[in-house]
Amino acid sequence: MTSQPTARFEPDDALLVIRGTGARPSSAALEGRRAHVDGRITGGGKTWTVRLPLRASRWGGPELPLPSGEYVVRIDVEGGADRALDVRIPPRVFAGVRAELRGDRLVIGAPVDPVYDGAEAQGALERRYVDRSEPLENAVFFESFYGRGAGCNPLAIDRELARVAPSVTRYWSVIDLSVRVPEGAIAVVEGSPDWWRARSAARLLVVNDWLRRRFARRRGQKVLQTWHGTPLKRLALHRPGFDPRRAGAVIKESLRWNVLLAQNPYAARILRKAYAFLGRPLWVEGYPRNDVLVHGDPAAVRAELGIASDERVLLYAPTWRDDRAEIVDFLDPAVLAEETGAVVLVRGHSRTLLPGQDLAGARVVDVTGYPDTAPLLLAADALITDYSSVMFDFGVTGKPMYFLVPDMEHYRGELRGFYFDLVAHAPGPIVRSQDELIAALQSGTADHAGRYRAWTARFNARDDGRASERVVARILDQGLIDR
Repeated sequence: MTSQPTARFEPDDALLVIRGTGARPSSAALEGRRAHVDGRITGGGKTWTVRLPLRASRWGGPELPLPSGEYVVRIDVEGGADRALDVRIPPRVFAGVRAELRGDRLVIGAPVDPVYDGAEAQGALERRYVDRSEPLENAVFFESFYGRGAGCNPLAIDRELARVAPSVTRYWSVIDLSVRVPEGAIAVVEGSPDWWRARSAARLLVVNDWLRRRFARRRGQKVLQTWHGTPLKRLALHRPGFDPRRAGAVIKESLRWNVLLAQNPYAARILRKAYAFLGRPLWVEGYPRNDVLVHGDPAAVRAELGIASDERVLLYAPTWRDDRAEIVDFLDPAVLAEETGAVVLVRGHSRTLLPGQDLAGARVVDVTGYPDTAPLLLAADALITDYSSVMFDFGVTGKPMYFLVPDMEHYRGELRGFYFDLVAHAPGPIVRSQDELIAALQSGTADHAGRYRAWTARFNARDDGRASERVVARILDQGLIDR
């Protein structure tokens, strides 16, 4: 006789445990948009047990809590219908997650006590820590892409700071504990009391995007804004359509920054004007995130991704669109892999990480959830992009670039606008369809060699593998933090 399965959480072992009767399941899993874990099945005969881990190792890294999101609980029975699960378990915080079971849906969230949910509770935490009178810590608060990862320029600065000033405390702002932070750093989950305290206590904040949550800089605190790319598309005050509220928000945000980092003189001029960053230091030192493109080991990255050293690897990395939440679908990666014989890596923009889901296909690896973009550029044999700032980083590698831009008129004319004519200056072929892209991949980029040299001379002159050293040296020399 078969009865409705029962379920419970085992906090000590970070498991969802399901027990049932009848035919033993053939497989069990938690299936989410960006993560999948298989369960362990024991028993048989009258009763069986499924243990589903709430932790996983991803990309060869340490075992960490599952990313926040909704997971389908799948329990399959060979030759029969799936086991239906109709159990409710209210939210519980344990093992680095907040977990709730709603029938066959497991909802994973950041391990923040529900008492801190809501604007009122967050406002109380903000006031508590903004009004602190304690001295600032000799600490750095890092945040990359709103805590969705621990990468980009802040990661490279963290690694160099840990090397030359290991006594400095390093906090990393993360959306949940599935985000891998650098060795020796302290993860603080956004919205938690620890997060509010760390952000108000650190002498230096290093970020690559806007500060949120009504940030108020305490006396003595400094903010280094590294930004996250040399711009092709118009930014901030330069975006099409003047909106007084947006302009006010841009100026309010830029007033929070003490120092702004630019990859090259071209970007420095644009960022200063686009963010009205006037009368304050702007460092032009190259991008720390690109140091790995000079010194890194592509074989090690490929090994993490499960790709052989002799495989051809194409990286598709489009930017986000203001009028859609998920990655653009101008390319079928499985068809591209089949037509070219290459392994195709798909890297969505950080803004498509949460609403989207991993793509699948033969010889296709969705690396949107990979911790950092720079190692992927290192591992790739060629880049396929559109208007993304990765075009300005990939030049460091000297490897071919291709620009798939079927919506160029719409993007340039209505969504964002450009600072220069991409068609006239692109260091690789401009194509409008997947068929054109495949033809260009077969033809190569030899006729773009002159443009490529001009491109790197303009945008990569300071990307010499030592940008992190220069930036951290300035941080220490100017007393933004003590060694």
